[in-house]
Amino acid sequence: MSQQDRSAGWAAYYDKLRDRPPRKTVLCALDLFGPPASDALVTDLGCGDGRDVVEMVRRGWNVVAVDAEPAALQQLAARQMPDAGRITPIAARLEDVPLPVGVKWVNSSFAMPLCEPPRFRALWERIREALPAGGRFTGQWYGLRDSWAGRPGITFLARVEAEALLAGFDVEMFDEEEADSVTPRGNPKHWHIFHIVARKR
Repeated sequence: MSQQDRSAGWAAYYDKLRDRPPRKTVLCALDLFGPPASDALVTDLGCGDGRDVVEMVRRGWNVVAVDAEPAALQQLAARQMPDAGRITPIAARLEDVPLPVGVKWVNSSFAMPLCEPPRFRALWERIREALPAGGRFTGQWYGLRDSWAGRPGITFLARVEAEALLAGFDVEMFDEEEADSVTPRGNPKHWHIFHIVARKR
């Protein structure tokens, strides 16, 4: 596939997601944090077209928005939201980008599992180290019964493994979901997902 075809494919994908609301994990964290300080900083790893970023900015957060796909950041810029100056877009793979000093919250909606297991675990250790006491992680991890299980380059966790990774955090949401649906690209899929909100002690 050419780079042009790849970019067109991602643009079509983000068009299908454009009007979807922020994830429940993000809304939960926003409510738990309450009104942020003027310099409050969140990093959104795998931000996509910005469906979560929009609400973060609306609620007063400064956002470092990271995605490897230029089409994602182009869609984010096209939203032309008020206070867009609060957003710092970075084109990079989420497992490669340094986490900024002073980050209070790291979000990764459905993106973090798209790392091979060694890089997933290394990224998680960097997130743990970067967050201060009282900082939060939000996101989704994939369970073993997900229909993508076994695909190379993706991490899948047993529930006990996921819970063990959250040692040292107060777990404020840990919803395990299994459902049959279709992906935004129209492909049938069985989802096995852990929806997580966790506050570092």
